[in-house]
Amino acid sequence: MERVGFATGYDASLSNKDMAGWMAEAERRGYEIGFFSETIELNRDSPTALATFALSTSKLTLGTTQIVRLRSPLVMAQTLAALDEMSEGRIMLAPGACTKTHSLRHGLEHINASVALREYVESIRLILTGERVSYHGQAVNFDDVLLGFKPYRSYIPMYLPATSRAGLRLAGKIADGVLLNAICSPEYSANALAIVRESAEEAGRDWSEFKVAQLINCSVEDDHDAAIQAIKWEVASKLDPIQLPFIAEPKMKVGEPYIRREDIPIFEEAWNRGGKQALIEAVPDSYVEGMTASGTPDEVLARVQKFRDVGVQLPILRPAAAHQTERLLDLFAPAKATAPAPA
Repeated sequence: MERVGFATGYDASLSNKDMAGWMAEAERRGYEIGFFSETIELNRDSPTALATFALSTSKLTLGTTQIVRLRSPLVMAQTLAALDEMSEGRIMLAPGACTKTHSLRHGLEHINASVALREYVESIRLILTGERVSYHGQAVNFDDVLLGFKPYRSYIPMYLPATSRAGLRLAGKIADGVLLNAICSPEYSANALAIVRESAEEAGRDWSEFKVAQLINCSVEDDHDAAIQAIKWEVASKLDPIQLPFIAEPKMKVGEPYIRREDIPIFEEAWNRGGKQALIEAVPDSYVEGMTASGTPDEVLARVQKFRDVGVQLPILRPAAAHQTERLLDLFAPAKATAPAPA
């Protein structure tokens, strides 16, 4: 049975209850993980979303991104332990680096993102042991901390969401797995995994035990062009002037062949001329075809297989539009639903 996950969180029109309903559908179809993305646009937050999902499912692993420094490591550990207790041991965390964009949005002084991420991972793991602990680093400092309740598990898996070379190398060194970014091609993923593996082996880690997941944006329609148009908004969202330096540049340095440097001035001109809509119109179809799994059902199946072929063990699929969700879930369902839907 091929492993597969389902992702949500980017569609502002979906409430937590709506998303929880789709998580329950994914569970009935045999999906392995339900993943929620906290976004810089301040859509739903992960603790309330995962709590809703935990009460709507019984087997599905529940994962989420959380950007470090937006919550203290104590609060993150406390929340993780509570959610893990609520879900009876089904939580995993993808702690992400606090970039300059995040720091600016949240009014934080920017500090070295890799240092802060490493220290958050280390300190959260310490707190989750349930022992009384202290930690002293450059970004994290606390003394004599003890959770007020016994954690359901003393170790919660952490996959590092990574895009840049530095992030990929850090994932190889300290994480249980890597979560490769959305809007990336299989070619990028192959290059990224070579970096992660080299770093893991340099750290003396067993690569066969390392987990590899990737968020994959999907758009499935009967008509190829309709599918491409339905997801251009999300590709464009990674190419605006704010995101370009922190997403497109690191991807190109790792080896993303579908982002062409000569196109960047075109995107900047479109944004300055007409904002988001003009940028969407400026994005070439080749970007969508290369960095997402979009098209007819057969094309989407074949494209996701390309990611598996380069080493992605767990594709986590995110639909481009709400009306595509059920079709996408059915397309990749490891097991068809046999139980009745919940009332």
